[in-house]
Amino acid sequence: MRRMVSTLVFLLLVACSQPAVSPSPPPAPARTPVVRPITPPADPGRLALRATPSPDAAPLLAERLAQVERALVRAEPLMALEGLDTAQQTAWQLAIADERVRQALVTADGRMVRSEVFGVYPLGPADDALAGAECQNRACYRVELYDYARNRTVIAIVEPQAQRVYRVAALDDTQPTVVPRHLLDLAAQIALASPDVRKELDLPPDQSMIQQPQMKVQFQATACERSRRLCTAPIFVWGDRALWVIVDLVDYTIIGLRWTDLGASSRRPVTEQRLQDDVVTARFCDQKTDLRRSGWSLRYLLTSTDGLRIEDVRFNETPVLRSAKLVDVHISYSQQEGFGYSDALGCPAFSAAAVVAWDGPQIEAIRSANGVEGFALVQRFRSEFWPTPCNYAYRQRYEFYQDGSFRIVFVSEGRGCGNDGMYRPVMRIAMADDQYTFSEWDGAGWRDWTTEGWQVQRDTTLYTPEGFQYRIVNGARRGWHIAPGRGQFGDGGRGDYAYLYAVRGDADRDEGESDLPTLGDCCNTDERQGPERFLTPPESLERAPLVIWYVPQLKNSDTPGAEYCWADSVLNDGVFVPRIWPCAAGPLFVPVGGE
Repeated sequence: MRRMVSTLVFLLLVACSQPAVSPSPPPAPARTPVVRPITPPADPGRLALRATPSPDAAPLLAERLAQVERALVRAEPLMALEGLDTAQQTAWQLAIADERVRQALVTADGRMVRSEVFGVYPLGPADDALAGAECQNRACYRVELYDYARNRTVIAIVEPQAQRVYRVAALDDTQPTVVPRHLLDLAAQIALASPDVRKELDLPPDQSMIQQPQMKVQFQATACERSRRLCTAPIFVWGDRALWVIVDLVDYTIIGLRWTDLGASSRRPVTEQRLQDDVVTARFCDQKTDLRRSGWSLRYLLTSTDGLRIEDVRFNETPVLRSAKLVDVHISYSQQEGFGYSDALGCPAFSAAAVVAWDGPQIEAIRSANGVEGFALVQRFRSEFWPTPCNYAYRQRYEFYQDGSFRIVFVSEGRGCGNDGMYRPVMRIAMADDQYTFSEWDGAGWRDWTTEGWQVQRDTTLYTPEGFQYRIVNGARRGWHIAPGRGQFGDGGRGDYAYLYAVRGDADRDEGESDLPTLGDCCNTDERQGPERFLTPPESLERAPLVIWYVPQLKNSDTPGAEYCWADSVLNDGVFVPRIWPCAAGPLFVPVGGE
């Protein structure tokens, strides 16, 4: 599992929206040293005919078709997952025998759909909201099943020893975070057997050319669009370019081919010694850590897929946040054709994350742009071979200041799978008070939102003289002003151009409080970034508990002198070291005193 997760894993699903500035996209893949130059095709991105290789040319396809046929002739067409230990096998067997799971996998007329067990994971502290009190101090598991017919993820919380299934959740229009290895190997073999791929590369493709991330892929105008189909993309690296082969894992067909530029690169891995995975897991994933400093108190832990989560945040003993975390990072390549990934961030072991914790959380002394001192809780996430192409590095920063203000920050350090990418981190911020009113500055005063909604930050957005766009206050008129990034924080950010969603966050509904599968899809150019699903139907925001979803938009660039969200390996004193041009985004919350 560890190796399955820690080799660069990309997931795709969430929204890609176009910012109000001229955007710039993410980087590209190139790892195999190939000396033969190629001439890029005149049509660098196109749909292929729906082409399925002969099972004779792809033995894994023949095995898969036989497996599906055997499943379909049974009354219960569900496929199991191989390679599980005894407890994991018991967990999924209990799950699929549970009536709630069975009901989630049947049609209206009672027929079971084609489905598959995608993963069985031990529960950790980050799953508390989903697991409930029953799993405290018990060995519970999270069983993830995928419904191919309706693009639905079914999650069951199971305790094998007690032979109990405690909770079942069915999530429509979502896919499990990790694609099982046998499906990735199948996709690679389909691509290797394809005449179209051979023609594009102008040579017989070889397994050593493939970058095979554990990812789901969206390609607009195909069956993958809006994630209605489970897709993945073996990537063939050839010189300074990469050929993406989009494979539909429902019909086992190749539905798209796309070339991307990787940018000039030494393609040399960086040899950085990182902490042992078991140390990080034991200290920061298996238990919560308390932190008290400068009047602030909070708990934090590394989650399986939602990055570094903070909870029960207080300033001078006054509750501030119930929780905050980074649900996904959505990366769109090509504004015209709209395809890309969703990365999950998490623990290095027993995790479904794409980009794992590089070490444990760090605490740094900081000073704000206007001179206020404070500290930052910082967590780095990194692919193993970053900064080579198709590897990613991110940082989460939670900044806390002595005046009671705080900022939640996402930083990308590149490099990614192309030099034309848009990063959209999906942040979830749950406020502590349950009696808030949410308002937007309209140029003359504060306009209250009476129901849930969304707004996007543009070049024409209006701000108060202090730079605030939103305000949250309780009945005592205390709360927070919110200032989105506009390049004013001195961290290299060039503006967030963020989508903000104000959602009623009642305690009796999860709506993202527990670890989430990948949310939404990568490549929409409007408000459909994932959190919009929590706005239907719109509920009242008057005197309400409040959850803020914040989705900035960061366009990468490898243009010399204007690099952004980019990284490369450069020779320094005879060794290769990373050169980073980071991009940062995130809102600042400033206290509102009783007005």
